[in-house]
Amino acid sequence: MFQIFRKELDWEGKKLVLETGKIARQADGAVLASIGETTVLCTVVVAKSAKPGQDFFPLTVNYQEKSFAAGKIPGGFFKREGRPSEKETLVSRLIDRPVRPLFVKGFLNEVQVICTVLSHDMENDPDIVSMIGASAALTISGAPFMGPIGAIKIGMIKDKFIFNPTINEIKESTLDLVIAGTNEGVLMVESEASELSEEIMLGAVDYGHKEMEIVINSIIELAEVAAKEPRPLPEEPGEKSEYTKKIKPFRKKFEKAYKEIDKSKRSKLLSEIRNDILSEFDETSNYTLVSTLTKDLEADIVRGSILKTKERIDGRDTKTVRPIVAEVGTLPRAHGSALFTRGETQALVVATLGTGQDEQIIDALEGEYRSKFMLHYNFPPYSVGEAGRVGSPGRREIGHGKLAWRAINPLLPSDDDFPYTVRIVSEVTESNGSSSMATVCGTSLALMDAGVPIKKPVAGIAMGLIKEKKEFSVLSDILGDEDHLGDMDFKVAGTVDGITSLQMDIKITSITKKIMEIALQQAKDGRIHILKEMSKAITSSREVLADTAPKITTLKIKLEKIRDVIGPGGKVIREICETTGAKVDIDDDGTVKIAASDNESSEAATKKINDIVAEAELGVIYTGKVVKTVDFGAFVNFLGTKDGLVHISELQNARTEKTTDICKEGDMVRVKVIGFDDRGKVKLSMKRVDQETGEDIENVNQDK
Repeated sequence: MFQIFRKELDWEGKKLVLETGKIARQADGAVLASIGETTVLCTVVVAKSAKPGQDFFPLTVNYQEKSFAAGKIPGGFFKREGRPSEKETLVSRLIDRPVRPLFVKGFLNEVQVICTVLSHDMENDPDIVSMIGASAALTISGAPFMGPIGAIKIGMIKDKFIFNPTINEIKESTLDLVIAGTNEGVLMVESEASELSEEIMLGAVDYGHKEMEIVINSIIELAEVAAKEPRPLPEEPGEKSEYTKKIKPFRKKFEKAYKEIDKSKRSKLLSEIRNDILSEFDETSNYTLVSTLTKDLEADIVRGSILKTKERIDGRDTKTVRPIVAEVGTLPRAHGSALFTRGETQALVVATLGTGQDEQIIDALEGEYRSKFMLHYNFPPYSVGEAGRVGSPGRREIGHGKLAWRAINPLLPSDDDFPYTVRIVSEVTESNGSSSMATVCGTSLALMDAGVPIKKPVAGIAMGLIKEKKEFSVLSDILGDEDHLGDMDFKVAGTVDGITSLQMDIKITSITKKIMEIALQQAKDGRIHILKEMSKAITSSREVLADTAPKITTLKIKLEKIRDVIGPGGKVIREICETTGAKVDIDDDGTVKIAASDNESSEAATKKINDIVAEAELGVIYTGKVVKTVDFGAFVNFLGTKDGLVHISELQNARTEKTTDICKEGDMVRVKVIGFDDRGKVKLSMKRVDQETGEDIENVNQDK
């Protein structure tokens, strides 16, 4: 019934299996990929034809995690998988970015790739498995895909590169680097690093590219026996030469428009020229072809000018960064804020400090965990002068936010040094290239303004590439048009000492090691320049938090005292919060965090907790208050909420007939701790203490 094709290989000690022919046979390509016991079903469906009038390539990639893969039932009311999580969105982008440039130009049929995690062994992350499986499924689908690609994750522990690190290993690693590419070169890089040098990052990329070649060759071997008949390549439209003649006279107008430095004016001029071109054609014309040829002409003008003159659209050379203005304290009520402007790209970044109760709870396949640092990136339509839909964040916003998060995360203080939950919101108020890197710079400034003790300031820069045959130019701090019309988007973030995040996407089949070296060096120079400009606004974190920020006091109590502070059904801790106005969080290790809006509330809550957990010390003298008298003695409140019993025999040296002869309720007395009974109750003595001076009579007598 099944015609199964299977490819197994030992990949540096890990078993990689690619199988097709058994599951999802009606898809154009379906591969069951697994490393260890982590298994992902990757499917590809290619539409039979392109939709009429369509002038773009509609590729959709969906990565989805099923709870059953980890033996879990989804949380929530509906108990089923809902909208994509942040991880699912990010991995979808991770798969999309390296495969998109490998489709034949002119192919406009809809392509859908779905990667479904079926099994997760809690050791091997499904992201790399999904990328490899998607590559294999595309290669055997018959689509005009110039792959396959390979993918690999590189970690670094104790200055040694780790091949496809496990989930536990990556926690200890100073590097989390994902690479994808063909045998010819690298197509995509995504990373988080702990201030590593350009040389180390380049070495990791080079190491990863060599290690993935065995996977690429295995996919080719699978395709040789399992691939479907290739789809015919898109034919060149017969009217192409005729249309080209009509569009060619507009070349000089485009050249003049692209010399306009101001983005708004340039966009207006370009729009007018495009409308003039459309007016040259009637209703029967192929407007998709007209649009494509117009874009090709614009790309040729911009790219050719940069390669020949080294002069860019806005008049800069290839290495110059646009003018920068950085300011902090922009919003008076915010805990920390910054406005970072670079040319026509601007980000308003706001930092908000919260308590442990504000931590983000993330329900992942590997289990539930909490995050105390959140970074949310927003790209409103007005930032590019457009009227558009405003709604929940899209894939791009989530991806850019995560990139900035990775850049900042390695520099954040530990929980012991700074027990706050931190949320960053970046509102991109203007955009003309590299708004994600503006977010990195703005975040660094806002955190310092908020008093978050980050180890060093962080800056980011986006690099571009124009490549024609052997000629190429690497561009620092690219504009939006240079991104659209160029061949590379290479974002580098870091401190003056090293890289913290690196992301690379290219639109051509691959780039050389030499180009990467040049790009990294230019990025370093640009990053240091940006950091100098940022230092004009603020150089280090403020020592005092904003008045509006919560005040957090941290205490450490014994584990056995936790239940005393919480009380039955949370009664005690609830009473502390209600009477003082503070928020109290208690961790399982006995760490108590008290958050309050003012010092008075904080001190009141601290005192109440200290009173509860305080322990009486044998032989120590305390001043207390008589709270109750009984026939056999007096109960004295002497330490916080703690009471002890002064037995009638310990009230005075002489015989005592009645307790009230010596003390009454409300009297302040001096007592000495003389012991503890079987239940932990404290035994006190008054007669062993001079009630006037507080002197220990017992010790005085012993000295004599």
